[in-house]
Amino acid sequence: MSSVAVEINNLSIGYFGKRNKIVANGLTGSINKSELTCLIGANGVGKSTLLKTLSAFLLPLSGEINILGKPISQYSNKDLSKIIGVVLTEKIDVRDMSVRDLVGMGRSPYTNFWGILGKKDKEIVEEAICLVGVQDLINRPIQDLSDGERQKVMIAKALAQQTPIIFLDEPTAFLDYPSKVDIIRLMRKLTSEVGKTFFFSTHDLELALQLSDKLWLMDKQNGIQIGSTNDLANNGTLSSFFKSESIIFDTYTHLFKILK
Repeated sequence: MSSVAVEINNLSIGYFGKRNKIVANGLTGSINKSELTCLIGANGVGKSTLLKTLSAFLLPLSGEINILGKPISQYSNKDLSKIIGVVLTEKIDVRDMSVRDLVGMGRSPYTNFWGILGKKDKEIVEEAICLVGVQDLINRPIQDLSDGERQKVMIAKALAQQTPIIFLDEPTAFLDYPSKVDIIRLMRKLTSEVGKTFFFSTHDLELALQLSDKLWLMDKQNGIQIGSTNDLANNGTLSSFFKSESIIFDTYTHLFKILK
């Protein structure tokens, strides 16, 4: 059985139009099952566009995307919603909805037209809430949550969707440092304890370097370079990727140092 959850081959991403806008091309790589993989790159390199393309919100301009060994084009929208969960950067604009009700929306691929939850659905919702550790928030309205609490609830919603793969776009944006650590540690816990496959983008480089199983380094020149922090540090990829006159990457500590 293959250990690969997502595979892309010579992928070109962007936007269709009279003249197609290419954001990035020649992208090739794979994401392993039950691993925490982080997507890193400069602003404008195409991280969000890549995530939206892998989530089928955007069509690829060319190339291949395989999800669990099957071309993404062969999945119906309903089938794909049972394979991939997505947590985007944008805050959801809902008011007077409780945490439990929002997490319950993760069951929408399995419920009837009216979205009525059955006994099994409710059990899955409660399990997702417990896995994320937000039991004390279940009756709180969404608008009263902190950014960190809201992000955990959105991950619980994705867990209630029972997808093996979860994509997240900047899940630590707008969070204070302890909350950033909590979110990435939570994802790491869910890969090891529940077997979920997480793929997320972030600008929190040092947290990603310390806590991710694999890194996808994305830039305009080289496309995507993939490996563990150790591998990419030892072969010099990280040092060359983050070139700056004011900072250097320490290959021994895997930390960045500011040059005085």
